[in-house]
Amino acid sequence: MPRTLKVLLGCVPGFAAAVALVLCAYGVERAAEPSAAAPARKTAAHTAPRPHIVPRTVWAGDTDREQPPPRYDDKVVAVFVHHTDSPNDYDCAEAPAHIRSLYEGQTTARGWDDIGYNFLVDRCGTIYEGRAGGAGRPVTGAHTLGFNHRSTGIAALGTFTAGVPVPPAMERAIAELAAWKLGTSGTDPRSDVRLVSSNGGSRYATGTTAMLPALAGHSDGFMTSCPGAALQARLPRIREMAAELQGRKPDAGGRQERQEKAQKATRKQNGRIAGAPR
Repeated sequence: MPRTLKVLLGCVPGFAAAVALVLCAYGVERAAEPSAAAPARKTAAHTAPRPHIVPRTVWAGDTDREQPPPRYDDKVVAVFVHHTDSPNDYDCAEAPAHIRSLYEGQTTARGWDDIGYNFLVDRCGTIYEGRAGGAGRPVTGAHTLGFNHRSTGIAALGTFTAGVPVPPAMERAIAELAAWKLGTSGTDPRSDVRLVSSNGGSRYATGTTAMLPALAGHSDGFMTSCPGAALQARLPRIREMAAELQGRKPDAGGRQERQEKAQKATRKQNGRIAGAPR
């Protein structure tokens, strides 16, 4: 019998941010400009197969509420990784119930129109469709305030603070999903991309062009500890796995240098960065 579940909110911004994310679903949040994303090393030939994704109906059942039509971007050039800040000691058969609890928490307690994450991954590596609109389409999520456009949100079911091991199956599933979604735009998971902040509640003032990792942690775009220190530390390896799945050659180790240069260029171009320093 599944354990008793509390209503879960997930690793998402607070009330003020929730208001902005709901507005996003209704079309108030400004979309990124067409020129906002310029992925480094963009090559359309580097794609990856679509992994198996459990459809939304498996966890949603008859709990789906009436909601506005999904919103879409033109493509996906970034992936933001989250953790749900929920228990880790679940049986994988209980994952749909945990996702349903997250959905209840975000749509009832927070008043959102839908679950914010585009996808969720359990500790056994099973991928679940999250936000409605079609797993294969560039659905605008509600997962990273200011950077929901042209991005996909992947949530790891659990809490991955410092010292907590990240299951290899979960890492592999995140890599497979990121490789496939970023491959649709030819984006190298190890590259950096330009995204325009649509909300000053993020790390960047509204309208700022930020250079962010194509496969980023939630904390890269928002002031939060999500996706947890342990999962954040695994992102370099997940990027490499995703790149390998796209058929790319191993990185010679120059990504850190490129990222530091890109961050300096962003500061110089925009004058200031809103929020706390990284």
